[in-house]
Amino acid sequence: MTSSPVLPPPPPLPGASAANVTTPLPDLSSAATVPLSSATASPPDAPVVAVPPKVRIASPGRVAGAAAHLAALGVVGPAVFTALFGLFGSGFGLLPALLIGVVVLVAFVYALFAVAWFERARVAGLYGLGLAPIRPRRSPKPGFVGVLHTVWLQAIDPLQWRAVASFAIATILGLATIASIGVVSWGIGLTASPIFGWSDTRLFGIVPLPGIAAPLTGLAAVVVALGVIVGLAVLHGVIVRAIFVPSREAQLVEQARTSDTRRAGAVRAAEVERTRIERDLHDGVQPRLVSIGMTLGLAQTKIDDDPEAAKALVAEAHASTKSAITELRQLARGIHASVLEDRGLDAALSALASRSHIPVTLDVRLPRRCGRAAEEAVYFAIAETLTNAAKHSRAAACRVDVRVREDGSLWARVEDDGLGGARIVPGGGLDGIVNRVTAAGGTARIDSPQGGPTTVEVNVPCAS
Repeated sequence: MTSSPVLPPPPPLPGASAANVTTPLPDLSSAATVPLSSATASPPDAPVVAVPPKVRIASPGRVAGAAAHLAALGVVGPAVFTALFGLFGSGFGLLPALLIGVVVLVAFVYALFAVAWFERARVAGLYGLGLAPIRPRRSPKPGFVGVLHTVWLQAIDPLQWRAVASFAIATILGLATIASIGVVSWGIGLTASPIFGWSDTRLFGIVPLPGIAAPLTGLAAVVVALGVIVGLAVLHGVIVRAIFVPSREAQLVEQARTSDTRRAGAVRAAEVERTRIERDLHDGVQPRLVSIGMTLGLAQTKIDDDPEAAKALVAEAHASTKSAITELRQLARGIHASVLEDRGLDAALSALASRSHIPVTLDVRLPRRCGRAAEEAVYFAIAETLTNAAKHSRAAACRVDVRVREDGSLWARVEDDGLGGARIVPGGGLDGIVNRVTAAGGTARIDSPQGGPTTVEVNVPCAS
């Protein structure tokens, strides 16, 4: 079987230093394609966004900025929607050609996503709403079915459609703004007609405006048109806030749901960790300690009759004791990594890589330290992923990338070139990863198609 190559590293972040270590490392065993947790967590593509409760939409700067945005969208928006409708119509028209029509419709879906991404970023930048960037949807299903499901999820993504609706509304308001700007220009010309000696001044090109009536009419038109522009800008702010910012009640409901999810994840993670510790003690350290006790008891019976044999037994017990101490240290390291707290995630992952059994490329770029809970969640997710990989994937290489993203979250990806086909099993290693990350308020995505590669991505808020 041909193993899939490890993906290239993501682009570096500015101001971050890279640490690359090539050492043996364990692989992903029970990898699966799961967005967050098996049942309780929300999908990673629908993040909970903390929005400032009060935003001054009607401030002079924001009104002027909104008017400029609307004027620009009044020019660009119709062309964008013409292109979108063209893609949609072409896709349906080419459906009898099967693949061509499907490809065009997929392009239409992701063109909508591009419009939604732009609109969300535009609104967030203009009004300071603190909106997280919209992300493409990903299906938990593997293979070609997963590709089709991914496109379907993207096509029905409510975040995307809300943003597209906002763009459409802004385009309509933009057309009205451009018309108002035209009225302002006409009014200014009419107001200045006495200065330039224009005698033939008509309202709408029909009704003559003699004498002082022309400049007064022009002035009134300018005032009314400017008022309309300001009103459209304020209305735009009200509409986008209604579209993008949830109500206080919805925020509280979402916070309660997220809190329940994190609590359930924490409880489940604690249960999985306790089970793992009990299993390691029962299967590893306990039998070794029992063996040491039996060896020392046998040495005690021989110490008078056969001192040399007793010495050999004591030496054997001594060696077993040192092995037991090593196992206990490894077990304690799995519970609490002291180097993580003392020297940070970069050093802890370097130490983890140095103890691995599969060659690993470690690329950690952290311009600053994150919260303790976030670092612990990412560290143990990577450690468990690598341990699973060493046991099950038959991988020849593994790559670990860690970054702090622009939205302030700690992101990590572990990928091996093994056989893939890993699945989440209740109580297993990947189940523990998902629950630990969920408890920290983050998301986990596991992708392991048959034939590989297996990829585990975790994303945890730095402040968690």
